[in-house]
Amino acid sequence: MLTIWGRLNSHNVKKVAWFAHELGIDHVRHDVGGKFGMDAAYLAKNPNALIPTIEDGDLVLWESNAILRYLAARHGGERFWPADPAKRALADRWMDWQFSYADAQRDAFVNLVRRSPDTRDMAAVARSAEACAKQMAILDRYLAETPWLSGEDFGIGDIPMGVYAHTWLTLDIARPALAHVERWYAQLRERPGYASQVMIPLT
Repeated sequence: MLTIWGRLNSHNVKKVAWFAHELGIDHVRHDVGGKFGMDAAYLAKNPNALIPTIEDGDLVLWESNAILRYLAARHGGERFWPADPAKRALADRWMDWQFSYADAQRDAFVNLVRRSPDTRDMAAVARSAEACAKQMAILDRYLAETPWLSGEDFGIGDIPMGVYAHTWLTLDIARPALAHVERWYAQLRERPGYASQVMIPLT
């Protein structure tokens, strides 16, 4: 059985938990990190003191997008891990692109979700919101030409930004109306794994 270590209100844990549901993998998840802390046994698995980490048989693996690629290659078949390297790369690029978006969103998320109102840096929130809007406009232009980040069908490329899009559309920040992102988000919301593993309270 696949074991996922990490609290579900982490963006990176959401990615893995959602994808496990998409793939129908029998799994168990244990809360680690944040208020749940990390014990010595967990740190022996992941010396970075970050989440998530998975155990699958004898394999212990950390780094969320590496975990997604592993699960896709092992369990996803052609749908999620195409044999054609070019087709695979077109979806895969959005997994790496997500990291630059995460940098843009960080200040808004940390201030509005992790900090009390009296300690928030609202100037940093405004700068972060503006940076997010610029990144999301890039996503919108791409989604104007294709239904999914992975191409014609939902795939692994939609997972990382799908998690971050929910936060962007939930945070109390100014944001432009982006019709193609909103259409894509509406499609994601129809997926049971997205509803149960991603669309949860941010705190």
